[in-house]
Amino acid sequence: SPNPKAVVSTQSTGRKVAVVLSGCGVYDGSEVHEASAVMTHLSRAGAEVSIYAPDKDQFHVVDHTSGSEMSEKRNVLKESARIARGKVSSLDGIVTADHDAIIIPGGFGAAKNLSNFAVEGPNMEVDETVSKVLKEFHGAGKPIGLCCIAPVIAAKVFEGVEVTVGSDVEGQDKWPYAGAAGAVKAMGGQHVVTDVNQTHIDTKNKVVTTPAFMCETAVHEIYDGVGKMVEEVLKLA
Repeated sequence: SPNPKAVVSTQSTGRKVAVVLSGCGVYDGSEVHEASAVMTHLSRAGAEVSIYAPDKDQFHVVDHTSGSEMSEKRNVLKESARIARGKVSSLDGIVTADHDAIIIPGGFGAAKNLSNFAVEGPNMEVDETVSKVLKEFHGAGKPIGLCCIAPVIAAKVFEGVEVTVGSDVEGQDKWPYAGAAGAVKAMGGQHVVTDVNQTHIDTKNKVVTTPAFMCETAVHEIYDGVGKMVEEVLKLA
């Protein structure tokens, strides 16, 4: 019988892709448009998708109408289930051998829940399980896709890796988070400048990155850039 998680497509790639979420909402979890774009492009390519998230409390909870911190607690796995339509598993149970690739969308959850980059910058630490999983995929020669702020995680985990977070020139309204490029370099990574609709492929490490909402632009441009990232990940799988 068909796997209920399999995506039906007339041109199936046969690729099995793990997607790691970090909550639900740009300021304290996964960026919803980026996560949706990843799912849509994987679906169109006929990939079989399994969604994972850490089963732990969020760093904090943000009121998305005001940007202010709230006093309540929320769980990363349970919040990620909102995007996954309930079909999400704890990241600590992932089996690398069951997947051909792994993709991490952006959003501040990548910098607060999957790592502490939002607080520590280049002195960041990556969540232990996230680091372990990425190293397992990398060691198995399987591609890793990241977008928005998530590439800083790769820069911390893989010495000398090439990634993009878009522009490296601070002070531009279009690129309000360009300082992250400096953090990539400070952690020993190599930053490659790209536009929002472009990707960078580190062929040696099989790491594919795209800026996404590091750029203040129209949502369809984010969608297109994420699509190119997904396409290149699947080519490497």
